[in-house]
Amino acid sequence: QVQLVESGGGLLQAGGSLRLSCAASGSSFSARAMGWYRQAPGKQRELGATITSNGNTNYADSVKGRFTISNANAKNTVYLQMNSLKPEDTAVYYCQAVMYTLTYWGQGTQVTVSS
Repeated sequence: QVQLVESGGGLLQAGGSLRLSCAASGSSFSARAMGWYRQAPGKQRELGATITSNGNTNYADSVKGRFTISNANAKNTVYLQMNSLKPEDTAVYYCQAVMYTLTYWGQGTQVTVSS
């Protein structure tokens, strides 16, 4: 059974930084891609950033230049370095992993940015 375990969320002031981590376990496959999505209260889940196993990245316009996604393929692990955080970045951040033909989600980690 595949499990994604996220860590690194928290409460901080605007302008601060956080690093999220997500480790996938329980699969005999390496992740083809991993990513971070976020969902703010009352809004739909939206893309944050994704990265493929060969390092290709994709960012939402709202986080470009502030967030950096990276991975450690051998460990099926993905990181999200978030800098210059804004109150509008407040959301539950979900890790996603695509393994073979299946997509898995983590349970989410709360990020709250105060003004």
